[in-house]
Amino acid sequence: MDGIGIRLPTICIRPGLPNKAASGFFSNILREPLAGHEAVLPVSEDVRHWHASPRSAVGFLIHARDHGHGGGRVRAASHHARPLGDGRRRDRSLKRVAGDKVAARIKRRPDAFIMGIVDGWPRNFDASRARKLGFTTAEKTFDDIIRIHIEDELGGKFAA
Repeated sequence: MDGIGIRLPTICIRPGLPNKAASGFFSNILREPLAGHEAVLPVSEDVRHWHASPRSAVGFLIHARDHGHGGGRVRAASHHARPLGDGRRRDRSLKRVAGDKVAARIKRRPDAFIMGIVDGWPRNFDASRARKLGFTTAEKTFDDIIRIHIEDELGGKFAA
């Protein structure tokens, strides 16, 4: 057997409509305000998590496809993304990229069920194996993720 397995980070900002996935709010709280709609943040702003854009996720998969031949061995790697900080950092990014009016569309409504799920997620990953396998770093800031979404999904425009 020859192959490579990778663990992707949370992909943000996912295109489409809001859904009930526990991690869906990470995309919703950025995608919906940019589309002119309110979005609910169900967890504390202190939640720190790992993210990459859909563009980076495609790059990770292409790299795995093109470099997954290990001479009859299976290799695995945690994603090579960065923890992009907590909600306050994300909010500052949304304000910088899209303005205060867009950022104000995020409404904080704690949801104990979602918080319970998110609290059980790992916070730290060792990505050294991914680096050794040639995976490159995803976006460095939420600013990057927001700009990529505006470019790739919104045709360069958002609802101010």
